[in-house]
Amino acid sequence: MKRLLMASLVLLGLTACAGKPLEPWSTDTPPLVLLPASEAGITDGRGRFREITCAVFEDHGKELPHYRDCEQALTRVGEEPPPSGRPVDLGDLRHNLIAAMVPGIGWECFEGWLDYENEFDQHAQHYGFRSHIFSVDGMSGTTHNARQIRDAIMESAGKLKPQQLVLIGYSKGAPDLLEAVVSYPEIHPYIAAVVSVAGAVGGSPLANPAKESDLGLLKHIPKSECTVGDGHAVESLRPAVRRQWLQDNPLPSNIRFYSLVTLPSPDQISSVLKSMHKKLSAVDPRNDSQVIFYDQVIPGSTLMGYLNADHWAIAVPVAEAHPFIGRHFADKNTYPRKAVFEAVLRYIEEDMDRD
Repeated sequence: MKRLLMASLVLLGLTACAGKPLEPWSTDTPPLVLLPASEAGITDGRGRFREITCAVFEDHGKELPHYRDCEQALTRVGEEPPPSGRPVDLGDLRHNLIAAMVPGIGWECFEGWLDYENEFDQHAQHYGFRSHIFSVDGMSGTTHNARQIRDAIMESAGKLKPQQLVLIGYSKGAPDLLEAVVSYPEIHPYIAAVVSVAGAVGGSPLANPAKESDLGLLKHIPKSECTVGDGHAVESLRPAVRRQWLQDNPLPSNIRFYSLVTLPSPDQISSVLKSMHKKLSAVDPRNDSQVIFYDQVIPGSTLMGYLNADHWAIAVPVAEAHPFIGRHFADKNTYPRKAVFEAVLRYIEEDMDRD
């Protein structure tokens, strides 16, 4: 119990209020404009993604953890495209895909505390695909981690088939991935798709007043295996840094890009994250407690959908690992992650079949 309480205090410490404004007045930014997705080169795939997700839920979702009604799992934003009416193939995936996930900031610091084993692997194998989690520095910037991703892919290149990897970037993992595919074209032949899941594509205003030293709190989590890092993790998440990078680095046209956005209703945000949600709401209340909804979308990507889940619920199973913290702090942490994960792969395989 002592260790659980220590961990909960560390998590609460990470939500401490900072006095500086999240978006200070500055001209240190490329020119910006906020447009509807359809006017910004985004393909709206929400109608079909909802069809596939609901089909997975209805067919075998109740056999998977944290089942909920499909309408409760997905958030409707504005006018969603209508369903296609096409049948959904729920058999084994045919392309032998490997879903390779890049975790967010600090993952190596709390992976041991979560006693985490790849929760998707057994489910993935049941339906004919595999999953893998990349080891990247939890306290390093995107440039450093992009190189780690490149090296990991090239080390396995002899075993990979063309277009076999679906690279999924969660939180900071998304800009890590984008930098990898821009900087290292030698990995392109192995990539079927790149997916942002709650990705900090445009950064987060929460990073503006933060310091790299703030990440030192993560070292106090029980079983933490934090490395020192390169001292650029927080800096690489600042909106001005990410927006400038996006302007200077066009994404390759030979790779499919997808975005899956976490946009929870206020009652689906865990207690431990409410203070950060409130703080970020000074910029825009449509946030998951860490990232604003429009900053999660990869330019030129296909928007698959909006999830009614906070930033942790989609990828960090705190409540399962530590029920006490789940009851009192991460009280909205459960979400049908496996079912949604499967729907993402099925959606991408459909796209591949149409090519």
